[in-house]
Amino acid sequence: MKNDDLPVPTPQVKQAPTRFAPAVTPVASSTIHTDAEGLHAGQTTIPSQGEDMPAYLARPENYTGKLPVVLVVQEIFGVHEHIQDVCRRLAKKGYMAIAPELYFRQGDPRDYTEISDIIGKVVGKVPDQQVLSDLDHTAHWASQHGGDSSKLAITGFCWGGRITWLYAAHNPQLKAGVAWYGKLVGDKTLTSPTHPVDKAVDLTSPVLGLYGGQDSGISLESVETMRQAIRAANATAEIIVYPEAGHAFNADYRASYNPEAAADGWQRMLEWFEKYGVK
Repeated sequence: MKNDDLPVPTPQVKQAPTRFAPAVTPVASSTIHTDAEGLHAGQTTIPSQGEDMPAYLARPENYTGKLPVVLVVQEIFGVHEHIQDVCRRLAKKGYMAIAPELYFRQGDPRDYTEISDIIGKVVGKVPDQQVLSDLDHTAHWASQHGGDSSKLAITGFCWGGRITWLYAAHNPQLKAGVAWYGKLVGDKTLTSPTHPVDKAVDLTSPVLGLYGGQDSGISLESVETMRQAIRAANATAEIIVYPEAGHAFNADYRASYNPEAAADGWQRMLEWFEKYGVK
């Protein structure tokens, strides 16, 4: 019997916590909820760097062959309900979507009510190298549980948008990435020694960046700096700016939500994945 004929193990999942991070409650009336009908969805664990990393998984319940894989990288608020919902939306489109809890060694953002505490006590302590390695282990795990390693993509939001750029310069097996309003420049620290603008020359897979023209935390100047770095590196990447949108314009549970920009960005993401062979 060839390896390809061996049965693919079904990942064990349990119901994941469905609460939003307290730092962003109460949630807006625009919050989208995607059901799990027809999906195998829930919380699982992935072996990574000697530990069991929690993760949220969503994929079609019934399928033939192997599924294209999308790594979903969290906002600073962790793998809370919004990120889980994004995974279910992708699964409804035929993807295996996995969101690993990339802060699990440092803490859980859902334990804090202030954004400043999440940043200072959790996110600021997470090394980029640890994150990239955890994503590598997640991709490998997916390939052992019904995912197609030749059709690997990544998307991330805010903190995860920055990580998306970095991962596209890290893993040459990646087919495509879509970064939603992730920071492009910044101070160099022990945990974050480089930033996307530094890694443009190392990009090995196509990246689509989605940004808001009214984002007070990511200046249009920094977006233009990244565009110049992409051109200088002759990298395959594109940045779209929505002039009327602010930061976190895809976060339907927050006041920052911009439905027009979010819908356009989502469609562009799906088309980007298809264009570069993820599906």
